[in-house]
Amino acid sequence: MLPTPVNTGNLPETARQYATHAKAENTRRAYASDWQHFCDWCQQRALSPLPAKPETVAEYLAQLASTGKRASTITRRASTIASAHRAAGHRSPTESELVRVTLQGIRRSLGTAPAQKAPLRVDDLRTYVLQLGDSLQAKRDKALLLLGYAGAFRRSELVALNLQDLHFTSQGVRITIRRSKTDQEAQGMVKAIPYGKNRATCPVRALQDWLTGARITSGAVFRRIDRWGHVGNRISDQTVALVVKRACKELGLPQALFGAHSLRAGLVTDAYAHDVSEAVIQQQSGHKSVPVLRRYRREADLFKANVLNALPL
Repeated sequence: MLPTPVNTGNLPETARQYATHAKAENTRRAYASDWQHFCDWCQQRALSPLPAKPETVAEYLAQLASTGKRASTITRRASTIASAHRAAGHRSPTESELVRVTLQGIRRSLGTAPAQKAPLRVDDLRTYVLQLGDSLQAKRDKALLLLGYAGAFRRSELVALNLQDLHFTSQGVRITIRRSKTDQEAQGMVKAIPYGKNRATCPVRALQDWLTGARITSGAVFRRIDRWGHVGNRISDQTVALVVKRACKELGLPQALFGAHSLRAGLVTDAYAHDVSEAVIQQQSGHKSVPVLRRYRREADLFKANVLNALPL
C-alpha cells in the first residue's frame, strides 16, 4: 500500500476518510499495485524503496521497458513512486535529471501513442445480436452490448448501473450516471436512449427484455449468470470485456484488438461517419476534451476523406 499522507495523521476519522477518497477507486488500486511491485523489486535487490535513490528508480524503469511494458504504464509507475515519496514527506527521486532522462529515452524508444481498442461498428453489432438466442445470458449480453454502444458507456458506468438509475418514458429510457471517469466528484449526468427503429436491435427493448427475464426489481442492472442459469450479483468490469470479445470471436474479428471500450469507440466513430455534429456526439459520450473525441474521427474518415477517392484508380 502507498504510505499514509503525512498531513492526515491528526485529522478526525471522517476527514481522513474523505482525504483517502481524493483519488478515484480505480486509480487508488492501480497506484497500490504499482507501489507493491516497486517495493518487491527493491526487496529482491536489497534496495530502499522509500526513500529511493534516483539510480534505483532509473534502473527499475529501464527494466520495465526491457520486459515489454508500455510507455504509459512505465510513466504511471514513475508517478506512483513520486506520489509515495511526497506522501511520506520525501523529495521524489523522479525529479532528478537521471530519472527524467531515462523516462524521456523510454518514451522515445517505445513511443507514446495510446493503445486504443478498435471500435465495434454498428453493422457488426447488429449482425451479432440478431443471431443471439433467447436464453437469459443471451438477453443480458444483447442488452449490455446494445446499451453500451447506444450510450457510449464506459464499462465502469455499465457495471455501476442500478435499477433506480433507469427511468423509462414513452420516448425511451433516461439513464442517470452517478459517477464517471471524468466526473470524480459525482455531479452526475443523464443520457437519453430513444427507442430504436428496429425492434430486434433496439437497446431500450433489449434492456426491458433482460430486466423482465431476470426478474430484477432493485439493485444492480447487469448481473452474473451461472452455468445453471441462475442470476447472481453485479458483473465485474472484466465481464463487459469478455462479452465484447465473445461477440468479436463469433464475427470473425481479431479479439485482441477489441475490448469493453470498443462499444464506446464504436458509437463515436459511427456518429462521425454519419456526419453527426461534435456537440451532439459529446452530449451522448460525455467527453470533456474535444481533441480526445476527435481521435475517433480519424478512424471514421480513413476511407471517407481519402485522397484516393478523387483519383481515377
